[in-house]
Amino acid sequence: MNVSARNVFKGTVTLLTDGVVNAEVELTLAGGDKIVAIVTESSVRSLGLVVGTEAVAYVKAPWVMLLAGAGTTKFSARNQLAGKVCKLQKGAVNTEVAIALLGGSTVFAVVTNEAVLELGLKEGVAAVALIKASHVILGVPAGE
Repeated sequence: MNVSARNVFKGTVTLLTDGVVNAEVELTLAGGDKIVAIVTESSVRSLGLVVGTEAVAYVKAPWVMLLAGAGTTKFSARNQLAGKVCKLQKGAVNTEVAIALLGGSTVFAVVTNEAVLELGLKEGVAAVALIKASHVILGVPAGE
């Protein structure tokens, strides 16, 4: 299946915290990076999510916020993925920023060209991708 989300992370469910309406699902990627999603309990059931389930997390690049450097500020975004900028693709208004995570995955963000300048983003610069857990969409391979 092809999707329009720029970020596609394959992993395994390693933690599932059930709630009355929503559940928190932790997905661990091959390199050890973790993505947390908040999904409805109905989605947990319909996708058959349990610890050990192979799943895919989808995040659209415009939903990813960036922080330059290692950062000492605390944020409410559940996913705070540290790495280094590995590629910038500048457009007329926005730039796509690729961040190589410590575990080997890459996160893509789309931010304004002005933000790239203000944050001092260049290849090799430390950066953190901030993603709200509610912006992560989970799927499972067909047949699971």
